[in-house]
Amino acid sequence: MVEEGAFGGGSVNAKTLPQLDGRPMVTDGGMETDLIFHHGVDLPLFAAFPLIDNAEGRSLLTSYYDEYAAIARRAGAGLMLESATWRASSDWGDRLGYSPADLARVNRDAIGMLAELRERYRGDLADVVISGMVGPRGDGYQPGTEPGPDEAAGYHVAQIEALAAAGADIVSAYTLTSIGEAIGIVRAAGSAGVPVAISFTTETNGRLPGGEPLAEAIIQVDAAASPAYFQVNCAHPVHVAAALAEPGSWRERIYGVRYNASTRSHAELDEAADLDEGDIDLLADRHRRLAAGLPALAIVGGCCGTDARHVEALWN
Repeated sequence: MVEEGAFGGGSVNAKTLPQLDGRPMVTDGGMETDLIFHHGVDLPLFAAFPLIDNAEGRSLLTSYYDEYAAIARRAGAGLMLESATWRASSDWGDRLGYSPADLARVNRDAIGMLAELRERYRGDLADVVISGMVGPRGDGYQPGTEPGPDEAAGYHVAQIEALAAAGADIVSAYTLTSIGEAIGIVRAAGSAGVPVAISFTTETNGRLPGGEPLAEAIIQVDAAASPAYFQVNCAHPVHVAAALAEPGSWRERIYGVRYNASTRSHAELDEAADLDEGDIDLLADRHRRLAAGLPALAIVGGCCGTDARHVEALWN
């Protein structure tokens, strides 16, 4: 049990991460939507991490990552390998029948699998970074109650410690909807001794689900905890553009984007039975416009509804 206030707010010294030096880095697309709609995989609770527990699942994930390694080779870029652990935290794991020990093991195994892939890619990909993926405690599309920093740190620390112990170069927290949870995750990563990136999601108006401007969220988290960098994910470029309308140096802290394929709102996507793959040309065009306003942008990939075709177009 973690006592309230047990986590410090200081930043962690990042390892040598090529993206911090401006190295362009390809990362993957919408893993879960790709596996469900294109490969017919049943992912209860939108959780991909159980695939790590069997040979067939690992083979499918390997083929999935191979597509993005190929894009990185063609682009002359590095590669960010993100673990399939977005749902591998205690609330979600418990609902899927995973004990705390099971979750620690599967998080470690996910990083171990990526380490094997890095060795396999090393001959023709110079920069391969292993990122341990963390997701929100709630649902990214229906966030519900927003945890405070201490509650969030206490919740996320077990997963982050497992990812760090397994050798993740960085922990990346995706689809975050609240400032408090982001601060807590940075503090938990500091306790585990691993660098961390924070990725917020925005609604169609460019604001967090709670109504806070993206600029305010980044500034507040930086003041309280200071992650290695920020990203934005699970939103189409037309929605992210609204968030970037506010000028300021805070935009220099955004190093990565992972877009949704669709221009629909989160609420519309949550209710949809179909996969909206969007307009790939529109996605790439609006990304080009956005990139001009993000001087530190290095990491580019996809989120819900995207696959290797979308990410290839973004890099082209």
